[in-house]
Amino acid sequence: MDKHVVVTGGAQGIGKAICQAFLEEGDWVSPWDIDNEALLELEEEWHAWRDRILPVSCDVSSYEAVHKAKNFLTQKWSKVDVLVNNAGVFIHKPLLELTEEEWDWVLGVNLKSIFLLAQALLPLMPHGASILNIASTRALMSEANTEAYSASKGGVLALTHALAISLGPRKIRVNAISPGWIEVSSWKKKRERQEPFLRPIDHLQHPAQRVGKPEDIASLCVFLASEKAGFITGAQVVVDGGMTRKMIYAE
Repeated sequence: MDKHVVVTGGAQGIGKAICQAFLEEGDWVSPWDIDNEALLELEEEWHAWRDRILPVSCDVSSYEAVHKAKNFLTQKWSKVDVLVNNAGVFIHKPLLELTEEEWDWVLGVNLKSIFLLAQALLPLMPHGASILNIASTRALMSEANTEAYSASKGGVLALTHALAISLGPRKIRVNAISPGWIEVSSWKKKRERQEPFLRPIDHLQHPAQRVGKPEDIASLCVFLASEKAGFITGAQVVVDGGMTRKMIYAE
């Protein structure tokens, strides 16, 4: 309660669910997002929490934009207790068609941003603070034509344990969460929002017997940022309904 929480990519999808979970805990939340339309909708939708949210428009892959956002944040807040690096983009494209610009974009948003945010906000983070990085099970397994995304998420895991070691003396814990299939259709901005369309087989291929929800990730973020998780750092927690543990044979 009363933590100050920054969530990148916080206006839609998993990031929005994470913001809501911390707000429900009584915390102060600053969603950072490049989508201004989604940020405005967030303010309207969360009118009851208007005094506890601080929306920030920011391209988290840009050093200049991150430091401009930080300067804005420090006009309102004196500290950041929790940083959730959730912003992410995905390209599904054959290797021979993937451009250097697309590769740099994915690595910039998904991986470089974590370095930029951690470096920029570290002076505001007190002892006992926490950094949570949203990785992916695609850091552990792949399907074809996902080179940029898979590489970026593999980098997130490595950066997580590197930061955990470097920031340990400051008593700042750093952990990663690797979601599997999380259905976010109902957590998008209004003009893209829709009811999820899921087949029975989509659920049944998970040992947990269902597809994941953004709330599954959000509740884990709240726990990992709490004192109850005080002995957990440098860890990766896979939240995928058991899919990466399931052996698959052709029938």
